Amino acid sequence: MKKRIGLGTWSWGNKLFWNYQSTNDDDLCETYNEALRRGFDLIDTADSYGTGNLQGRSELLIGKFLLNTPLAKKKRIQVATKLAPYPWRIGNRGFNKPFLKSLERLNNKLDIVQLHWTTAKYNPWQELGLLNNLCDLKDQGFDFQIGLSNIGPKRLTKLINFLAKRDQSIKSVQIQFSLLAPDLQKQYQVKKICEENNIDFFAYSPLSFGILCIDPDKEEKKEKSFLRNALFENYKKPTYELRRCLKRIAHQRSVSQAQVAINWCCYQGAIPLVGMRKKSQVIDVSNVFKWNLNKSEFKELQEFSKKCLKKMPKNPFSSIRSEEHTSELQ
Repeated sequence: MKKRIGLGTWSWGNKLFWNYQSTNDDDLCETYNEALRRGFDLIDTADSYGTGNLQGRSELLIGKFLLNTPLAKKKRIQVATKLAPYPWRIGNRGFNKPFLKSLERLNNKLDIVQLHWTTAKYNPWQELGLLNNLCDLKDQGFDFQIGLSNIGPKRLTKLINFLAKRDQSIKSVQIQFSLLAPDLQKQYQVKKICEENNIDFFAYSPLSFGILCIDPDKEEKKEKSFLRNALFENYKKPTYELRRCLKRIAHQRSVSQAQVAINWCCYQGAIPLVGMRKKSQVIDVSNVFKWNLNKSEFKELQEFSKKCLKKMPKNPFSSIRSEEHTSELQ
């Protein structure tokens, strides 16, 4: 099976968590070009990426960079966006305007359109209307595939069957999947359903916001973002042994901790979406294509992951947690 890695772009336009500055756009352009040069064939974005008046900034930047991309390279990559099911986006036409705006920002290069999160927890009918809307857009001649994000196994099965009635299939599902991801057993259920239905399984936050990259034996330099600093401080001690394990394998392999954590995803057939903002990060991560974890290394990482009791926060929009509550009531 061919190993694939996607370029994640949540940070492109996000000031609050990633301290985005437009003066760094040249760095992002270099990051994009290096990723294409080194075999990354997927770019993931969303119409909500970008804080405040910068909403849609990530899509806008990708669209700008695509303009200067040779046609052969452009054909080789997939651009996937996520449309947010905000409460005011309802009915069979709720995604019409957002879809066309994303398509415009991305300069008509849009291969996968994903529902950013499931509305099952608060308005299960809303997402059915929006998915019908995407099916209608495809029937009108727009050429893209449908994807889902932040969804649990039960809801995924329902939506697979729902879309089948429209003669449509799901191309991809993306969920939080890493050594520190919460509800990993539920994530494995989602992964199994994806495998059974030939659905690409995208792993977002494979580095847990960068926590898995922190050297356990060195003092990490302070990030510029207050939120990220607070997160790092909160997770340093509970994740120490896991990061020691990552470093030990990285040292034996002469690679980075990031490569080890990403290869943990690849070992399981996932397609990690790695957020990057610098050319040097792309160069490092691209070395994942050159080696694989062995069985004993994977097993060791699994054991330390289980021992680490402090996991990443659950995504409040994911249906996994609500499915847990549902199963408790049955």
